[in-house]
Amino acid sequence: MKSTGELMDLLKSGSSYKDVISTFPEFIDLTLSEYLQYIIAEKELKKSEVIARSGIERTYAYQIFRGEKVPSRNKLLALSFGMNLTLEEVQTLLMVNGYAQLYAKNKRDSAIIFALSKGQNIIELNENLFSMGESVID
Repeated sequence: MKSTGELMDLLKSGSSYKDVISTFPEFIDLTLSEYLQYIIAEKELKKSEVIARSGIERTYAYQIFRGEKVPSRNKLLALSFGMNLTLEEVQTLLMVNGYAQLYAKNKRDSAIIFALSKGQNIIELNENLFSMGESVID
């Protein structure tokens, strides 16, 4: 699978859009629910364990997985920690739902990026956010 950066390079250097997309079949054309199911399957995760690690209320989390609820950016971030996603995977998940990616020059986002990069869990992240006077991920 090609990265977003590789697609950007192809788009900038390609002679025709049709040629570019013919060499890049990995466009994300999934609903959030479908994409979450894809991640769960690919990483061989159990939803119950993901939900427990995310700190999201169980019923609400299952509604997100079924596509019955549209989660906030915070809830998606919590699920990301529950699934132990990489920064790149989190950025993709946020984009799939139409949310802004994490931005390193934003103080709160930079703390989230740091936590993801260091393999911290949601509790460690929230402790850091709280100590900085930033809103926690609930």
